[in-house]
Order: sequence, then structure tokens, then C-alpha cells
Amino acid sequence: MTLKTILLGACSALAFAGMASAETLTIATVNNGDMIRMQGLTSEFTSANPDIQVEWVTLEENVLRERVTTDIATKGGQYDIMTIGTYEVPIWSKQGWLLPLENLGADYDVDDLLPAIRSGLTGEDGKLYAAPFYGESSFIMYRKDLMEKAGLTMPDAPTWEFVADAARKMTDRANDINGICLRGKAGWGENMAFLTATSNAFGARWFDENWKPQFDQPEWKNTLDFYVTLMNDAGPQGASSNGFNENLALFQQGKCGMWIDATVAASFVTNPTDSTVADKVGFALAPDTGLGKRGNWLWAWNLAIPAGSQKAESAEKFISWATSKAYAELVASKEGWANVPPGTRTSLYENPEYQKAAPFAKMTIDSINAADPKAPTVKPVPYVGVQFVAIPEFQSLGTSVGQLFSAALAGQMSVDDALAQAQSLTEREMTRGGYIK
Repeated sequence: MTLKTILLGACSALAFAGMASAETLTIATVNNGDMIRMQGLTSEFTSANPDIQVEWVTLEENVLRERVTTDIATKGGQYDIMTIGTYEVPIWSKQGWLLPLENLGADYDVDDLLPAIRSGLTGEDGKLYAAPFYGESSFIMYRKDLMEKAGLTMPDAPTWEFVADAARKMTDRANDINGICLRGKAGWGENMAFLTATSNAFGARWFDENWKPQFDQPEWKNTLDFYVTLMNDAGPQGASSNGFNENLALFQQGKCGMWIDATVAASFVTNPTDSTVADKVGFALAPDTGLGKRGNWLWAWNLAIPAGSQKAESAEKFISWATSKAYAELVASKEGWANVPPGTRTSLYENPEYQKAAPFAKMTIDSINAADPKAPTVKPVPYVGVQFVAIPEFQSLGTSVGQLFSAALAGQMSVDDALAQAQSLTEREMTRGGYIK
């Protein structure tokens, strides 16, 4: 055996030993575009940290929520990092289910995080319990060419009346163009995120000041009637199965005149690689009805470490990398500034290169700053949250109500029946939870 062969064998053995001793992080995440992009860039992290390997578990939004909730509540330990939302962070941190992020590094710059986003991720002890990968509000994305063809001009701050009129005029069934695409897929973070935010603009609320459910009030009747009628007149077929990703695909394919959804979608509808209408898209604030509230939400998808993790140090190192300014620069160098994860850092919105590359930047930050989780509704409420109610019971309640409202959209039950059942089941669960007698 030659010396060269011996040395090569030794090197191979050392390399294998290094791989064997590397710590593997299992990360649960949602199948949204920015997360898919992060997975493609993970080799940048593992190259710089050869002692850490990464294994991704990528799930549809509703499935992700169900699995990570079950895992953390039962201390299952399947995941070292979880992708969770603004709803879960304060509730789970209060229950002691998350580890605080206290070692993100000297150059991380926590103070650069947008105050509106950071406040929702900070526990009662003042510690950060999750780091935002991207933040969002919601707004209108619309086809400027179809709006012009309809003889209309989209205002920067339209009413729901204008939007509904425009949607009907932009609908062209013969050419497979729907005037408007809105979420219909059941789920507290799918159709109920949209409908709860929309209901705020119509003067509705989930509960009154004494936690009494309000689905039997005229404001919810007006909201759901308006939505179902509009979607029947101007929405796509099978809308009750469409969530964020399905509507994104429809818009990119040129099949939606308008789409009201997460501001994070802006880079995907204006990217000519993916969108057939990239050069025709305009943006406007979420609609109102003149009552003083717009239907725009506030959300962030965040990376967090479950309590009891045996790999907390490596997990926090990954989280620091994925939510850092340096990561934004990495994405910009690979795919351009317009595709950087939005809505988390002040410095991004002060960056001239980003402002130039992202025509939606100002509308996004204005929408994020306008959302007020502490005063989300026209009438007073006892809860915090714009498109959700920040109580543990909401995850189950929101999904159950979402199933009823999705059924109403599909024509499987009337709006009145959906609201009556929503009122009944919500009263039952709130009584069981001790909120009402």
C-alpha cells in the first residue's frame, strides 16, 4: 500500500468521522416561496458550520400548524427549530414552551427589527422568543391593464364597494379571468385570517367586551354575505379550496384581476421568472367601508426553539444566520433585492437599492405600520390580534368556524346557517373555557 493511498484513506476516514459527529438540526417549515428559497441557500450555512447539518420538514400551512402544535404540547421533540407565527409566540412563551433567543450574536442587531413585528415576539419578561424570517401585512395586488380596460382607476386607499364593482367589471369568464381571488380554504390561518381582517373593516368582532361571541350580529352577516356574493360573481371556481399558494398560482398565471392577500406575495407576482403578468401589477391598501378600519392584518413567520431542545446552541446559530442582515444580502446577491424576505428590518426599508428594486416596498411598510393588534376593531374588544384572537382556544375555534364559512362559500350551507353554527360552537367552547358563564 502506497503512502498516497494511506493518506487518502486517512482523509476519507476523518471526513466520515466529521460527518458522523455533525449535529443534525430538524427544521419544520411552511411550503411558502421564501422558505423554499432558504432551503436552497442552506449549503451556505453548513459550509461555514461543518459541524451542523440541516434536515428540512416542509409542510402545507394547515398541516405545519397541526404538527408543531401537537409536538410542542406533548414534548415530542421531533423538531429542533419550528416555523411558527405571531399568534403562537406569545402564548407558547408564556406557557414555557419556547427558549428565549439570547445569543444571536453581536452583529445581529435586534434593535433593527421593526417595532411592530418585534413586539409580537417579545415575552412578558422582555426577551425575544422567536426571530422573524419575514413579516407581512395584507394589501391589494391588481392587474393595471385589466383595471384600465374596465375604465377604472384604482385609488391608493379604496373602499370595499369600489373593489367589488371593479371585480365584477374585470371578470371575463370566456378568457378564464376572475375579477378577484380571495382565500376560501378552511383554516384559522387561511380563510379566517382573511375573513377576520375583513370583518374588522365591516365593524364586526369575534367577541364583545364580555367575551360573548358576535356571529349573531348584523356586522358578521354583512361581512359573510358580501364575501360569498362577491366570490360567486367574480371569483374562481372551486374557491373554497384555495389558500395563499393556490391564489398565488392563479394570479401568476394571469387568472385574477385582483388578489387581496399577504404583502409578502408582491415579490412573487412581480418576478418575471414566475409570473406571466409581472410588468402589469399595481398595489393598493386593503379596503375599508368608511368605518375607520381597513382589512389589513399583521403577521410574521418566525423561527423558534422548543424548550427542552438538546441542540439549542446550534439551533440559535442557524436562526441568527437565517434572519440576519447578512442573509438578506446573500439573497440579494443571488436573486436581486426585490426577492429579499420582507417586513422584518428597518434597515431594509431605508436601503435605496431595495426601494429601487421593490415598487411595493412603501405600500408594504405602510400596511405593516397601520395594523394595530391592540385596537383591531371598530367596537372595543377584550382581545389582542388583527386576523386572529390571541387566546389558546382560537386555533381550534378559528379552524372550526373556517370550515363552516368555507362550506357556505361552496354552497353546501347558507350564510345564515354557517353563522348560526359558528355562534353556537363558539359559545359552547368559550363557556367550557370559563370565559363566559
